[in-house]
Amino acid sequence: MDFINSIVAENLKRLREQRKMSLDAAAKASGVSKSMLGQIERGEVNPTISTVWKIANGFKVPFTELVSCPEAEYEVVDTALMQPFLEDDGHFRNYPVFPFDSARRFEMIYIELDPGSSLKAEPHPENTQEFVTVFSGNLEIQAAGERFCAGRGGAIRFQADCPHEYHNSSLEICRLSMVIYYPD
Repeated sequence: MDFINSIVAENLKRLREQRKMSLDAAAKASGVSKSMLGQIERGEVNPTISTVWKIANGFKVPFTELVSCPEAEYEVVDTALMQPFLEDDGHFRNYPVFPFDSARRFEMIYIELDPGSSLKAEPHPENTQEFVTVFSGNLEIQAAGERFCAGRGGAIRFQADCPHEYHNSSLEICRLSMVIYYPD
């Protein structure tokens, strides 16, 4: 079992048991099949970003609560040593750098999008905001019928409680940092 798969497996099982949910109830809440949830809990599959987001939204928890270990006093993160979550046939890479903490109410993610790659994201819980800083490439975000663009050194803040999409419209890798803020 891969390291990230074991973390997701343990966190999913812990959250489901804390809520006293059966696999059937978890499937209904998340929209992920009972058999897939069972396979994830046993570490038999590598879930996609979309699947983990569906589970997070169904359980009403931040994405990184499912993909991270408990927090230490301090932490130095090297994304080169992390196994990213992949979408768009590996052209969209999500590195959950700093997980959600209920005292801070945010999580921080590093993302790389290859040229031309895209990701359609599910709505986050009500009033959730994303704060995105672009370090290379050009990022286009579509949310709530609006289109936002930022290049190197630019930043975008938007309400992420609606379906939204990310797209790299440049000929180079788009590297960005994302802070997702979850209000009380």
